[in-house]
Amino acid sequence: MTLLEAINAPADIKKLTADQLPQLAKEIRQQIIQVTAENGGHLASSLGVVELTIALHCVLDPPQDKIIWDVGHQSYAHKLLTGRRDKFHTLRQLDGLSGFTKISESPFDAFTTGHSSTSISAGTGIACAKALKQDPARVVAVIGDGAMTAGMAFEAMNQNGDAHKDKSLIVILNDNEMSINRNVGAISSLLSRTFSAIRIQTMRKNFGEFLRKLPRIGDNMYHWAKRSEESFKTFVTPGMLFEAFNFDYFGPINGHNLDHLTDILDNIKDLKEPVLLHVITRKGKGYKPAEKNPVSFHGCGRFDVKTGACLVKESPPKTYTQVFGETVTRLAQNDKRIVAITAAMPAGTGLTQFAEMFPDRFFDVGIAEQHGVTFAAGMALEGFKPVVAVYSTFLQRGFDQIIHDVCLESLPVIFALDRGGIVGEDGPTHHGLFDLSYLRMIPNMTLMTPKDENELARMLHTAITLNGPCAIRYPRGEGSGQAIDSPIETIPVGKAEALTHGGDLLILAVGRSVSEALAAEAILRDRNIKAAVVNMRFVKPLDEALILQLAARTPNIITVEENVLAGGFGSAVMELLADHKMHNVAVQRIGIADTFVAHGASSKLRERYGINAMALVKNAQKLLAANERQAFPIRDAS
Repeated sequence: MTLLEAINAPADIKKLTADQLPQLAKEIRQQIIQVTAENGGHLASSLGVVELTIALHCVLDPPQDKIIWDVGHQSYAHKLLTGRRDKFHTLRQLDGLSGFTKISESPFDAFTTGHSSTSISAGTGIACAKALKQDPARVVAVIGDGAMTAGMAFEAMNQNGDAHKDKSLIVILNDNEMSINRNVGAISSLLSRTFSAIRIQTMRKNFGEFLRKLPRIGDNMYHWAKRSEESFKTFVTPGMLFEAFNFDYFGPINGHNLDHLTDILDNIKDLKEPVLLHVITRKGKGYKPAEKNPVSFHGCGRFDVKTGACLVKESPPKTYTQVFGETVTRLAQNDKRIVAITAAMPAGTGLTQFAEMFPDRFFDVGIAEQHGVTFAAGMALEGFKPVVAVYSTFLQRGFDQIIHDVCLESLPVIFALDRGGIVGEDGPTHHGLFDLSYLRMIPNMTLMTPKDENELARMLHTAITLNGPCAIRYPRGEGSGQAIDSPIETIPVGKAEALTHGGDLLILAVGRSVSEALAAEAILRDRNIKAAVVNMRFVKPLDEALILQLAARTPNIITVEENVLAGGFGSAVMELLADHKMHNVAVQRIGIADTFVAHGASSKLRERYGINAMALVKNAQKLLAANERQAFPIRDAS
């Protein structure tokens, strides 16, 4: 039996000797690598915190003591050590373990996390609540992977430093110089001093030993030097910043040295005041391909363990992300007003090429979506055309700024929303299922969603020509292989595209749901049901004239969207029909009901939540069966 096989709870780790812990770390890394190679996932981040995870569980007493893992993708080792080892092979699979921490999954998961920079706020709330209850349990927030670049982390630190001193809160800054890409900004520059600080600490230790060996005056000289060194230390480490927030700063220390980690955690665990422990780790530690290329292994698909090579089919179609990146770069060559903005994700949003070609027109604002939106508004005021490339789920954090800073004055900011709709194994914190609803309601906003890659390129060109706010929402993953037009033509604003014609049923679809609608239309045609399929293209403004014209002829309508039904595209269609008093039209909306969608393969999720082609067929037959205008037999949808 391996050491890991004997660990069913953190209490079992405490039974191991200090000499056994490095072997446990090695076994944990092997298990993480093996499962991630099969399932995909956030490999590099979790490999970097293995020793830190072991040390926390050695010193603390979870679940009474609370450990909050910021972003949550650092938690694979934590899952293995907290009773989930036997299920770890189901990581990120449908009905399996989440790729993030999740309160409903385990009592050892103190907070559900998927977006970054929430740990200190949550930890502060838990710690204050425990102080009020006179609960002596400790609270630890592990923040890293660039999450310290977000304002929310400093808002929480600001509150900690202002009051509520009589509580136990330990913030562990996992400093690996990385978020998904290399960290940016002044905070990163400050943290980069740590390497020189480590050398200084080594010199300090050697000098201290020298002073203590001096005859008669050695101890006095050592203690005098120690007091003087504390004031000097803040200038060569980030301690100056954190102590300004009234945190007691410790570090930086080697985050892969188990002896040092357990010793210092044991020393600080019962301090009744905010503490920040700064640890230096290496992203991808223990797996050479991930150490060499932590960006690729931050969130990876299946790969070959021996070589680190991704297991992908030969010559796959380009992803929507790639098409977006190539198109915005192509358009920027002829339009110097175009600037690109991202929030710590130049590679994830496809902007690497743009950054290389136009470094002066590329801006990475760090994990700070709110700032990024308002920053774009400022650039738009000066005559530029800012393209804000961001994942749909992450733009939710900039909602207030979209309303007040962009749309109120109708500024020409373009939001390129990657990962719109179901995104698969990353699960409920990452599905982009709310954007059509939360953007549609905002005045002055134009909202587009393409059926394929070429339409994405055309929409981006169209957005550049508009003189107001615009959002283009497109899915994760590969396209259909559609060639991109040259030159790239614009699309008439608010104009839909009729793809098929039929008098029995009208299917109005947006985005990738258009392909599901066309597949359903082919099945229905085989069953003697003639359906008209319309690629709406614009969720706002709707092609009202076309919808009203077709609804008058075909009063059986299905709307389909990969978005929540509440306030989404289908709601917009029903509002239009109600406004024109077309009460004789039967409408069936297909989308995501009032629920959070689980994690798992995208195809399985679409089947489970009823937004694929077969679900369309079944809904179409039910709709027609219930309508008195039906003039043909209904057949079994199976």
